[in-house]
Amino acid sequence: MREMDIPKATAKRLPLYYRYLKFLFDSGKQKVSSTELSEAIKVDSATIRRDFSYFGELGKRGYGYDVENLMNFFAKILNEDTLTNVALVGVGNLGHALLNYKFHQSDSIRISAAFDSDPDIYGKILEGVPVYPIDEMVQQIQEQKIEVAILTVPLKVAQETADLLIDAGVKGIMNFTPDRITTPEDVLVQNVDLTNELQTLIYFLSHY
Repeated sequence: MREMDIPKATAKRLPLYYRYLKFLFDSGKQKVSSTELSEAIKVDSATIRRDFSYFGELGKRGYGYDVENLMNFFAKILNEDTLTNVALVGVGNLGHALLNYKFHQSDSIRISAAFDSDPDIYGKILEGVPVYPIDEMVQQIQEQKIEVAILTVPLKVAQETADLLIDAGVKGIMNFTPDRITTPEDVLVQNVDLTNELQTLIYFLSHY
């Protein structure tokens, strides 16, 4: 498949499209229009058609989109046929919640190792995931060939922990800490600030 340069906003919507198409396929639906998709996932139909246009002709005018073909197309784009092992660094309250979540919306993502500095936690298996001490993190990530990590450590150790992940070969970090960590250009960071998201929601409620 050719390399595609698409906007980040479009890329963020691809898992949403895929999950709903999978739901439609599992329910036996064979075709769907952009209007139907729009009503279900609350993205306007013009945006959906524009997003899809980056990938060529995915549907037929007057027919809509073939659900199975479109689902399989986005599955390939999102590497749903490849299992990605993820490391969880920091097994506090948020870390425990992420272990419990188990990423049930995707069969291609699995937390395969967790790391923490608390001796009461490491050495245990939580929700089927082994928890290792932080000082074994680099070795384990290299041995398990993990390239994606979720960072939920305290703010004061966020950057140094990220540096260790990068040294271990991690290429993508989902950062739940308030710190905007610094990484090389070839390491992607997705910042998830729950406080900012909640404050944004409250602002929208007050002003719109």
